[in-house]
Amino acid sequence: MLYTHQDLVSIIMPSYNSEKYISSSIQSIIMQTFQNWELIITDDCSLDSTLTIIKKFMSIDNRIKMHVLVNNSGSGVARNNSIKFAKGRYIAFCDSDDMWVSNKLQFQLDFLKSNDLSFTYSSYSIINGDNVRVGEFIVPKKISFNSLLKSCDIGCLTAIYDSKKIGKIFMPETRLRQDYGLWLKIFSKIDYTEGQLETLALYRVHENSISKNKIKAAIGHWTTMSKFSNKSNIINIFYFFIYVFKGFKKLR
Repeated sequence: MLYTHQDLVSIIMPSYNSEKYISSSIQSIIMQTFQNWELIITDDCSLDSTLTIIKKFMSIDNRIKMHVLVNNSGSGVARNNSIKFAKGRYIAFCDSDDMWVSNKLQFQLDFLKSNDLSFTYSSYSIINGDNVRVGEFIVPKKISFNSLLKSCDIGCLTAIYDSKKIGKIFMPETRLRQDYGLWLKIFSKIDYTEGQLETLALYRVHENSISKNKIKAAIGHWTTMSKFSNKSNIINIFYFFIYVFKGFKKLR
């Protein structure tokens, strides 16, 4: 596949007290086989050594850029700040405790171009705090707007969209499920898309908060869906119950 300097990928990374894992996240981006990228990190007022670590990487790679929020505002605000400064045609996401496999960008850009898509996603592995793989999430091959209402099968760390085709789209600036809100906004433009079954990223689960996160995710899912689905409350309730049921069957 032929690429030019215009095929720049802007990688969006929020950080907050990320000293334990952010080095691994940044290293996984540096090791990408596709090298035409910029990493834009927006820090959400970290109190640990996160900023020092980021600055060290910035000193050896000028593709890494950092912004610092004045007030702690949540990952949605942090991501949007990075999107605002993004210069790339393609917008991709990686949180400061997640990682990518080395050919992630190359595979996805080839897939986008060869299938004439404006948005795609992939399967991903699940790791714990010790980098041990504890599960795998295999995505459906195709996702439509309606199927997205039933289940959010898109991991933020795998998503990438073409801003030349659909414009630069921002996340809702809420504390919960900002990524889901972004997918709904994108799918209102594209209706459906295709993903890759290959596991191209590693999503980190923090064991001490798994149950709490599930409850928060459900609340956030309902709130976001109600706001961005453009459906009636009755239809939203129907889709929400499907989401809750499918949530127990996602991981294998």
